[in-house]
Formats: sequence, C-alpha cells, structure tokens
Amino acid sequence: MTLRDKSVLVTGGAGFIGSHVVDAVVRERPKRVVVVDNLFLGREENLAEARAARGDLTFYCQNAGDLAVMRRILADNGVEVVFDLAVIPLPTSLEKPKWSVDQSVLVTTTLCQLAVDGAFQTLVHFSSSEALGSAKIVPMVEDHPLAPLTPYAAAKAASDHIVLSHCHTFGLDAAILRPFNNYGPRQNDKAYAGILPIAINKVLAGETIEIFGDGEQTRDFIFVKDTAAAAVALYGSAATRGCVTNVATGRETTVNELVRTILRLMGAEDHPVMHVAPRPADVRRHCADLTKARERLGFEPTTELAEGLRQTIDWYLAKAGQARR
Repeated sequence: MTLRDKSVLVTGGAGFIGSHVVDAVVRERPKRVVVVDNLFLGREENLAEARAARGDLTFYCQNAGDLAVMRRILADNGVEVVFDLAVIPLPTSLEKPKWSVDQSVLVTTTLCQLAVDGAFQTLVHFSSSEALGSAKIVPMVEDHPLAPLTPYAAAKAASDHIVLSHCHTFGLDAAILRPFNNYGPRQNDKAYAGILPIAINKVLAGETIEIFGDGEQTRDFIFVKDTAAAAVALYGSAATRGCVTNVATGRETTVNELVRTILRLMGAEDHPVMHVAPRPADVRRHCADLTKARERLGFEPTTELAEGLRQTIDWYLAKAGQARR
C-alpha cells in the first residue's frame, strides 16, 4: 500500500510532530494533502516546507473533534487516509484536566465514527508512550500494562482502546503508532515547552537551566523525522492493522545526560544547571522494545541522538539569528 495518488488528511498537522508527518506524506506524492489544526499549539509557519513542495496544500483552522465540520472537510476533499495527531498537550492536562481529556478523546471518537460511517478508509492514530506510565518491564513491549500517570496519559490510553474497539467491533481499518519522546526542529518552545527547547533557550538567554527532580529519570528520545517516516511506513504495512506499534530507538537517556549533551554541543559546558522539585506524576523510566516495528515496518531509527540534537540546536539558533559556537 502506498499514499501515492491518495487524498490524505493530517489532524494536528501544523504542530511539531504533525508538520513533519505532513512533510513525509508530501514526499509520497499523494493526490491531495489536507491539514486540520486549531492552532492551540500548532503554527502555520510549520507548514512552510510542505507548502513549498505542494502549493495546493489545503489548511483548515478547525477543531478536529467537531463531527459536522470534519464530515464536510472529508467529503469536500475526497479524503481516503487520516493521520490523527490532534491532542491537548500533557502540561495543559495538569491545569485543565477535564477539558483536556474531553477534547483529546472527542477527536478520537469523532474520527472513529466518521470512519465507520464510510467518510474515509484508513486511520493512522498516534498514541503516546505516556499511556504506559513508568516502565514495569524493560524494554517496554506493545502489551506493556497501561498505567497512565496524568490526565493526558489517561486520555491517550483511552483513545488507544477506542480505536482498537472500533477495529474489533466494526472492522475499522486502523493502525496505532506509539511514539516515545520526540525531539527536533519545530518543537514548541513557548507555553508547554519540553526540556530540550527550554534548555537551548536558557543558554541563549544566559539563564539557569532547571531540571525537575534528580534528573535521573530516563526517556527514549527519537528524532522527529524518523517518527514521521515510520508513520508513512505504518500505513503501508497490512501487519499493523488493529494493533499498536512502538516507534523509538530502544535506548534510554537520562535528563541529566540530555542536558549535558546539549551544553557540550552548544559549547556551554559551564552553563549553570539546578535541580528543582519533581514534576507531578513524572514518568521515571522509558525504554521501548522495537521488535514489532522491525518485523512490521522494517524500521530502524537512522538518527543518533548527538546528530539529531545538533540539527535541532542549529534550527533553534537559526531561528534566534545566532550560530553554534
């Protein structure tokens, strides 16, 4: 199966990961590319590369959970495949838990209903490693117990169950991609930013970097372009239907290690770093098992952490009008 000559829609497509998925979709030469994003965190400028390659890209600033709106958009564009990345971010769920969960689950139920109604053919749904909670078994396989620690994670776990239930009950043609911790160019560096853009901007501003807790919590960091390539491969593999597939590197890195590497690459090894109180419900350990991704997709991450960080740092420096030391 290929996306060539298909009409493809990406929800959350103006966001960090979503915009890279749009870029990957564009390279497959689809008939039509449609993006739906309410710009809660997404930015239209994230679509500049895709628009340069596809001047006919169609963008809708809409809520992907609005059933009537999405039904019209799907019909107007003859959409066949949907990549679903629309979500309310984790930090928001700590401030507005009910709203965050309601919105995230609403998008999933809306798309599942539309697919069952025949509004499009195939759903590629993005899960999150946060749905697993902290590792109980390492490496973490796809059927690792779901033990979400935050409302965001609970919404992602619920959405996984919703998609799978529609596969089993209604024969929905769907696949679930479970990405671990993505990083790379375009990662949000404003409200609700992650540790990587925060650290880079703290160095540029000459401010102390704050690490939650002892910094020994681990993550499985994957370069966003590797995730985007995996998403396209996931669509193309029949073996992914009705199940979850991890996408990660299979290597765990502590937050302390990550910050040290960033400072080394920025030539700022002596930059001040301090530890602050742990973040509520922070995952302690993450490291993915990639066996299913290798079997189903032939997937191997291609970007080493240091190289991915180098590209990411250069992107943020260019954005700030500076060069790496």
